[in-house]
Amino acid sequence: MSLPKRKPTRLKDYDYSSEGAYFITICTKEKQKMLCDIVGDGAHDVPKINLSPMGEIVEKYILSTNKIPELTVDKYVIMPNHIHLILLLQNQNGTSKAPSPTNNIISRSISTFKRFVNKDIGHNIFQRSFHDHIIRDENDYLKIWNYIDTNPQKWADDCFYTE
Repeated sequence: MSLPKRKPTRLKDYDYSSEGAYFITICTKEKQKMLCDIVGDGAHDVPKINLSPMGEIVEKYILSTNKIPELTVDKYVIMPNHIHLILLLQNQNGTSKAPSPTNNIISRSISTFKRFVNKDIGHNIFQRSFHDHIIRDENDYLKIWNYIDTNPQKWADDCFYTE
């Protein structure tokens, strides 16, 4: 039996160990709503995120990512079935310069994050891969920051929305 050929998800010839900002999206397995509930959507009621116990574990490990010297979580939001992050990568002495996406701080950090969350929860809650976008300039950064900020208000229109 031959496996389906996966299309590359990384930008060709880009050095994923280079300094910069990255927009990361991690989805739950089968996009199951398990991380939080978004409540309040009236005209005078700003939506609020109520983290589930699994969502609290996810947040704990998002915040602990800032203990990695080369990496900073600059902005994040936990949605019912996915997480958005802006990660800032600053090269330090000893950081790999290998362009391979499987040998860089972003991929290793996401893999480690998922492993710790799954271990705490007791089973795998995430899809296999994650989506990344290299933030190219200040306008791109501000657009993504705003998207993360307003994602809870626009949950019903989100591409990951499920009933």
